[in-house]
Amino acid sequence: MDPNAQQAHDRRPETGPTGGTVPPGAAHDDLEATVEELMSDLCDDLKRLAAIPSVAFPGYPSGPVLAARDELLALLRSAGVTDLGELNLPDTAPVVTGTIAPPTPDAPTVLLYGHYDVQPPGDPALWASPPFEPTDFDDPHGGPAIRARGIADCKANLLVHLGMLRAYGGRPPVGIKILFEGQEEYGSPFDDYPPTDPERFACDAMIIGDTGNLRAGTPTLTTALRGAAELTVEVRTLDEAVHSGEYGGAAPDALLALVNALATLHDAHGNVAVEGLRREEWAGSAFTETEFRDLAGVRAGMPLIGSGGLGERLWSGPAVTVMGLDAPSVDHAASAVVPYARAKLNLRIHPRQDPEEALGALVRHLEGLRPFGVALTVTPGDAGAGFEARTGGPAYRAAETALRRAWGAPVAHAATGGSIPLVNGLARAVPGAEILLFGAEDKQCNLHAPNERVLLSELRGAVLAETVFMREYAAAFRAGGAT
Repeated sequence: MDPNAQQAHDRRPETGPTGGTVPPGAAHDDLEATVEELMSDLCDDLKRLAAIPSVAFPGYPSGPVLAARDELLALLRSAGVTDLGELNLPDTAPVVTGTIAPPTPDAPTVLLYGHYDVQPPGDPALWASPPFEPTDFDDPHGGPAIRARGIADCKANLLVHLGMLRAYGGRPPVGIKILFEGQEEYGSPFDDYPPTDPERFACDAMIIGDTGNLRAGTPTLTTALRGAAELTVEVRTLDEAVHSGEYGGAAPDALLALVNALATLHDAHGNVAVEGLRREEWAGSAFTETEFRDLAGVRAGMPLIGSGGLGERLWSGPAVTVMGLDAPSVDHAASAVVPYARAKLNLRIHPRQDPEEALGALVRHLEGLRPFGVALTVTPGDAGAGFEARTGGPAYRAAETALRRAWGAPVAHAATGGSIPLVNGLARAVPGAEILLFGAEDKQCNLHAPNERVLLSELRGAVLAETVFMREYAAAFRAGGAT
């Protein structure tokens, strides 16, 4: 075991810092006071976990990933989880598993998901403090915060789960299954594993701790995830580059043909113009234009592309992005007709549209083009399904109650354009389970970017929300809400 993990294990008694359980019927004020008492230790543990550079990308050492696993195991033991293990699949990091039996036969079981790997830190010069030296600071928009790579995505959400377990002294009013993944950011064969072993994941509800609030202070349930697909499109027109003065005007220019083809993907307003891609109005909450401009870093005077509501453009409609272009660079360009050009495209898909169907529509669109009479070579890549949660069940009702009490504000229902591939695997494995996505992140947390941070107010709110949820859900389940 990692020495820091052993220190974490030794520091707390097995019964948790409250010295016992919080009864399921305890008043909300009692749970709030309990969570408040836990915050100092939770922040210390979060900093220690975030200091471990657990990047699971190729080329990075595996030692820190395993050190983060060991730290988590120690923290789970100290929170009262005694039935711990791990799932080891080929070509991926260990998945930490654990169970707590339901306290009574009529209590539900809740699966808790998070991941302990993080994105690479990027250029350290762009960080206000070293990315793996967790640093306290005062965020001008959100108050006290901690900055470090992976602290929001998603180590803070792991501490949310741990905080809930500590609040109940390791004996929550529901059964628990733990699933802490170690290679989510890079992609893993674990994404497709759950349907092959459904009993391991059987539960009544899942909390996917890899999201957060639309904005700080606005409790948010994420109800949809867009699907994603990729392809490459290339053009070869000449054996080699030829003099633009001697041959330009008649020789087929590969780069001109490719640019012409890419221009057909959107209409004059910037809406995707590919037939067969699903788009609908978004009925939930969304960003204001001012918020979105700030989040995306849109320069002053620059228009947003597309028409319709932001929720529709970002979450319930398609998006096509040119991720990369192979062509001569400006600095090294010669006066020549370009013989070869290639682009890589990313497609984001309506949560309910089949990803292969959507990718096929984009492929057909491009293959049907003949810019200046030139045929395109289109190579489809990977495609992943989106997700749309079933709302209105007892777990969702309990979650709405819990989030509203934790933040003292109405609950927003939002989506995200990012994907969490494992969610679909879990949904196929346990089709009857309600899947809840909420957590300690907020949209300004800079996940995957320099200066990633988590606000202490959001961490505290998420811990309290999950703690209240367990009590509310257990009561609703026993009262017959499961039916």
